Amino acid sequence: MNFRAVFIALVIGTALIVSAYVINSKRPAIEVRQPNADFVKASGKCAECHRNNQYSIVHEYEMSKHAAKGVTCLDCHQVAQGQTGTNHNGFVINTDVTPANCKICHEREYDQFARSRHAAPAWVAVAGNQAFAPGMIEEMEKLHPGSMKRTAHPLTKREGAAATTSGCTTCHAIGRPNADGSIGNCTYCHARHTTSVELARLPSTCGQCHLGPDHSQMEIYTESRHGIMFAAQKDQMNLKAPPNSLTTQDMFVPTCATCHMSGINGAGVTHDPSERLSYNLFAEVTTRRPNAERAEAKMKTICLQCHTPPLVDRVYQEGAAVVDATNRKVLAAKAIMDSLAAEGLISTNAFSQKIQFTYFDLWHYYGRTAKHAAFMGGADYVQWHGNYPILKNTVELKEEAAQLQKENGK
Repeated sequence: MNFRAVFIALVIGTALIVSAYVINSKRPAIEVRQPNADFVKASGKCAECHRNNQYSIVHEYEMSKHAAKGVTCLDCHQVAQGQTGTNHNGFVINTDVTPANCKICHEREYDQFARSRHAAPAWVAVAGNQAFAPGMIEEMEKLHPGSMKRTAHPLTKREGAAATTSGCTTCHAIGRPNADGSIGNCTYCHARHTTSVELARLPSTCGQCHLGPDHSQMEIYTESRHGIMFAAQKDQMNLKAPPNSLTTQDMFVPTCATCHMSGINGAGVTHDPSERLSYNLFAEVTTRRPNAERAEAKMKTICLQCHTPPLVDRVYQEGAAVVDATNRKVLAAKAIMDSLAAEGLISTNAFSQKIQFTYFDLWHYYGRTAKHAAFMGGADYVQWHGNYPILKNTVELKEEAAQLQKENGK
């Protein structure tokens, strides 16, 4: 064979090989990176396809505790009781994972969640109980007396479906009933594929819904000393610590989850954020909750991990004083509204008169804000976003009431 021909063949072959390497180096990493044997074993066949389609969900799953413990995609996407399966590339799966799937492994957490106001009461407060089967209404009414037998909030009709769907129900769907009989959506707090305890501990996660004039917990927390210290020292905290072994070494500054749900220093983890609450602060006129003494003792146990008893008792005493004072102010305004209603001067059509908005803002915005802020260390929200507008709205309400009576010869 001619030496020249051999040399040309070697040059061309080498060039082709080098070109192939160069071209391959320019391809996206998700196209060329191959899963190792352990990853394929942990994730089943799903990752082989989804690493090229919706790769982010594969990466999120890789980072999760589920992946570390060998929980596969099919373990979560299996068809649970009451669910309808979908044929997906040879696998029968559930494409709409609900708490019915989660509670196969996390039954205690689901039962705790079902007792919370994050569950059924959250949905019913906006949409009413129409989506619940009669048996479920009765079951949930036992857990939440007086909360379940309600119709849709009048604002949903006044504002319309578009506002309600993109506004109210975006948050309140955390308690929506599912077709399989379960309630809620665990991914609201933990995310769908990372299933992250760290995410659930971040104040900003709670702040997706707990913000704004009628439940301004996020703003109150942010201005409180707890919030300021968390913002400054977040990077020094171990937000990924396992819930059952969480200590104040891991989280020496509390977030929402620390106080309301965590088992810090052996206190006992709960998925019912209201388990440690002793007052119905959300109510028009606040009352003590059932088992208030036990709930208060549980919350104080958390407080005492960082604070002395005199300070904790003082905060509770000052908070109770704000609740009592706010109740008196709301009741005085409510008496005016009740009197006008008795005289036939208040429409039965909610949110159709200015005075109805004045009263609603008084208790639903400013009253609730003042009460929450008193227990959460938000001085500005007790005063300028709470008591001051309560006073202002009271003056306006009295003037509007007098005008209504004058116009109707009363």
